[in-house]
Amino acid sequence: MRIDLRSDTVTVPTPAMREAMAAAEVGDDVFGDDPTVNRLEALAAGMAGKEAAVFVASGTMGNLASLLAHGGRGRDVILGDESHIYRYENGSASALGGLVFRAVPTKADGTLPLEALRAAIHLPAHDYHYFHYSRPGVICLENTHNRCGGRVLAPDYFAEVAALAAEHGLPVHLDGARLFNAAVAAGRPITDWTRHVSSVQICLSKGLSAPVGSVICGDAAFVREARRMRKMLGGGMRQAGVIAAPGILALTQMVARLADDHRHARILAAGVATLEGVVLDPPEVDTNIVVFRMPSAADAEAFAAALEREGVLVSDFGGGRLRVVTHDGITEADCRAAIDAMRKVRAGMIA
Repeated sequence: MRIDLRSDTVTVPTPAMREAMAAAEVGDDVFGDDPTVNRLEALAAGMAGKEAAVFVASGTMGNLASLLAHGGRGRDVILGDESHIYRYENGSASALGGLVFRAVPTKADGTLPLEALRAAIHLPAHDYHYFHYSRPGVICLENTHNRCGGRVLAPDYFAEVAALAAEHGLPVHLDGARLFNAAVAAGRPITDWTRHVSSVQICLSKGLSAPVGSVICGDAAFVREARRMRKMLGGGMRQAGVIAAPGILALTQMVARLADDHRHARILAAGVATLEGVVLDPPEVDTNIVVFRMPSAADAEAFAAALEREGVLVSDFGGGRLRVVTHDGITEADCRAAIDAMRKVRAGMIA
């Protein structure tokens, strides 16, 4: 038995995706000649309610190209201290773009306090500030929020952040790697969120099961600049239709099935919550990510290692927290088998 709950990045392309890859019509994408890439970008832009889109190799590249397109060197990237961009993207905006991370506290539901965002926007009130403060560049949000357990941020909150950003003439970028999970969970179109942001990065892999790639969506001028940043980062692709083809199927065939992942995550959450010494509130599980806390970091490490020996793989989030993620290929039976394994392991740990 092997039940891989480490991440929804372990999904594999569907048989239909493999067929589409083999049959894809291709051309040189840097010249704009790949018809399959062009169809994918037009589809994504339309679904996001934006003028244009550009296909990139990964979510990290998509976020970085977006930030580089929005802000020049020395500008602030205002974002949450639990955000994926801040935690897991190698400091790339600073290392490669000369941008300055200005992190604000992330609330348990994944939102950033409006007063903290406002305080992070340093504007030159007088000469002393002008010569000492870095200038604000872009505000970043994340939806669903990975480290906050896949929480869905409400469109109304996005509207509030957009209004704050507009006061200062700042763009808002959305790391929407799992935005379709938010949309399915809330029963709303992604445009309920994207209308409030200047740009959005959406992963085609993860729960949507494409083998590679993300799309960046925004207005035409922004996407043109993001395309230039993609080239600068080494992301100019040639006959990329072979990887864009499964992305089209990801957007047209795989969105509705995310509801199954959410249902399976609730099954996992209900079972995990019964384990002795584990802290988890099942109603806080919005989508396909379940994060729970063990009594200590050592307990979490030992629990994860023992589960692996039982054939169940989980992610260690550090600080005593573990994460399990449902995805295409994980069934209800898998979830119940994983819970049985967790009960066995936990019972052995406290015996």
